[in-house]
Amino acid sequence: MAQKKKQERGAVYRDEVRRLRAEGPERLYVLCGEEEYLREQFLAELKKICLPGGEDDFSYHRFDGATLSLSALSDAVDAVPFLTDRTLLEVRGYDTNKLAEADAKRLIALTEDLPDYCTLVFVMDGAFALDGRLKVSKALQKQGRVLAFQGQDSATLVKWVARRFDAVGKRVTVPDAEYLIMITGGLMNRMIPEIEKVGAFARGEAVTRADIDAVVQKVPDAVVFEMTDLIAERRGDAVMQKLSELLSDKNNDPIALLAAVGNQMRRLYAAKCAQAERLSTSDLMALCGVRYDFIAQKLARSARGYSMRQLERAVQLCAETDFAMKRSGTDNAELLKELLLRLLAEAEA
Repeated sequence: MAQKKKQERGAVYRDEVRRLRAEGPERLYVLCGEEEYLREQFLAELKKICLPGGEDDFSYHRFDGATLSLSALSDAVDAVPFLTDRTLLEVRGYDTNKLAEADAKRLIALTEDLPDYCTLVFVMDGAFALDGRLKVSKALQKQGRVLAFQGQDSATLVKWVARRFDAVGKRVTVPDAEYLIMITGGLMNRMIPEIEKVGAFARGEAVTRADIDAVVQKVPDAVVFEMTDLIAERRGDAVMQKLSELLSDKNNDPIALLAAVGNQMRRLYAAKCAQAERLSTSDLMALCGVRYDFIAQKLARSARGYSMRQLERAVQLCAETDFAMKRSGTDNAELLKELLLRLLAEAEA
């Protein structure tokens, strides 16, 4: 019944909103991707079009994926709109990758026969990605529009950060906006409360780097980046202090922290190789899977603090520690501490 739609990878929010306003809503959407803020903004735009009276409209139904009854969903699909042109059905957190075969068949049949007046939206968790091998995933891709909202490019995100600070009566420079993006991981949902904290803390109209450092919670990857710079500077006490702070947070598992250290050392090694081959910043971004040019540039600067041999050895030591964590009965936190001490020793050599 519905036209074939290709799956969208890295959906561009502004383009998708323009398309929605110009062409109207589809009958089926799957909204996913790590940038949850943009996902929710797109859903809000969809609601404005489908539900002129707001969410209290009789034509709106919301379902919790954990308790979803496909029979109830089917009944809602068949219900005609009341005082609106369309019905909007929102299903949150329904993991279509883990459906029993019978439920998968029922969902496929339902999506193949959606009425013209109905818009069915599956809103997935940030880490969700359709398993393309499954029949139900193929049906969702065929019958609807799959929008995976990813992080914004650096120029767009820096402007967005500046606007958010402006909304709380503060100004921020481009370098400090980039710094905030780096230490928070660059996702809008995570940055919004941090911007509000900085805005409330900063005394002057202009936000300073010190204001940001005073109140912003850094993601572990950003702390690891600082640690590898400190290793290159042979500042062992500072390295171990930062590790202690990371391990004091029970949310930071030593295995995950090791993965972050190993990833950073591999990126620094890649940056060193890129310098030797005279590759561009864009080449380095592609090589390391880095989204923002200013982070790639910082990687390049940080790599200059190491020799090629040191980075080769660092990558090897990270791999050995990973093996030890999987095979040894030794405490993982102790193995991580030992790794950093060995990395410091290599930097001194």
